[in-house]
Amino acid sequence: MLPVARTGPGGSTLLEALFTATSAVCVTGLVVVDTATHWTPFGQVVIMMLIQVGGLGIMTFASVVGLSVLRKMSLRSRITAAAESGSVGLENVRGLLLGIVTTSVVIELCVAALLGARFLFGYGEPPGRAVWLGLFHAVSAFNNAGFALFSDSLMSYATDPWISLPIAAAVILGSLGFPVLVQLRRYPRLPRKWVMNTRIVLAATVVLLVAGTVYLTAVEWSNPATLGQFAGPDKMLAGFFQSVQARSGGFNTIDWSRMDSASLLGTDVLMLIGGGPAGTAGGIKVTTFAVLFFVLVAEIRGEGAVNVFGKQLARAVQRQAITIVLIAVALIAASTVVLMLLTDFSLDVLLFEVISAFATVGLSTGITASLPVGGQVLLMLLMFIGRLGPITFASALALRQRPASFELPIERPIIG
Repeated sequence: MLPVARTGPGGSTLLEALFTATSAVCVTGLVVVDTATHWTPFGQVVIMMLIQVGGLGIMTFASVVGLSVLRKMSLRSRITAAAESGSVGLENVRGLLLGIVTTSVVIELCVAALLGARFLFGYGEPPGRAVWLGLFHAVSAFNNAGFALFSDSLMSYATDPWISLPIAAAVILGSLGFPVLVQLRRYPRLPRKWVMNTRIVLAATVVLLVAGTVYLTAVEWSNPATLGQFAGPDKMLAGFFQSVQARSGGFNTIDWSRMDSASLLGTDVLMLIGGGPAGTAGGIKVTTFAVLFFVLVAEIRGEGAVNVFGKQLARAVQRQAITIVLIAVALIAASTVVLMLLTDFSLDVLLFEVISAFATVGLSTGITASLPVGGQVLLMLLMFIGRLGPITFASALALRQRPASFELPIERPIIG
């Protein structure tokens, strides 16, 4: 709210500052003011610092919570869970924090160097400006924040692979989660040593990226307001970029307000699924989605147990996944109804905005700033709940496990 943080006279209002700070710390990217023009370089530095602290904090918090959960379980449960979490569960907290910080900084500096060089030599930006643009967007991308220093996000660089691909790579790496990055660093060429969590995250990430790219590119191929204005290869690049950002990145190279309703609905699904656990992405997590998928497959086949990659999935994990999804859907539905009562915007646009906030994605059709105060406060609550809720709730469910001293008689209601 300091006057030095705003380009115009005076400081920003409490709502503008609070919404921006919440969006930055929760690494979401939704804004009620233009980041490029409203904030001074000082204000932009504050935003970048909040993004960095938020991203590191989320990865650290999720990992430390997982460590705490393991230590409060029985020895057998701890050994099993540690093996399934990529060997990060039994590491000391100091080593865990150092690994997270080192991994984040190295990836961000590499992406910043690529982007800075492109802005300097490809677009003639002054050296200082090029370095700042590269650093800010690298931090924003790896932390899946979606904040950009251009009024149109990255629409001016829709056909530039030297901008789009490094940012997409940073978003993907940040969304994988620290346990997966640790395994990839230790066993890059030994997939047989990857644990179930790593295999699920990598497999689901590839499937969702490919499916999202094909779907969005096909739907928007002939839309002159989006992909229709580009040549064939550029359409594929832009389609791939939007698919990556829908997984929690939050940048955009095309105008989402002019996307087809079918594209918005498909993106809703991608945003809700999100990325890997203990990473910077939001959503219900790809592992939760994968668990439900394997449960569905096992039920269709009539199998008594859910088997994944040669191992049986614990029933407690299945119940946790179902619980998290149902609570997320209920929260999204209730919030959408509230916004429908407060505004005159259409259902597809409001649903898109609500899921984007809850899944901490940051994509928008441009209605955020037009929402009433109550609507913006609701989005802030959704960002906060969506960022911390799944982590804390999942850990609480794990800690509440207790052996039953007796079982009641079994009876089945009619299903379907």
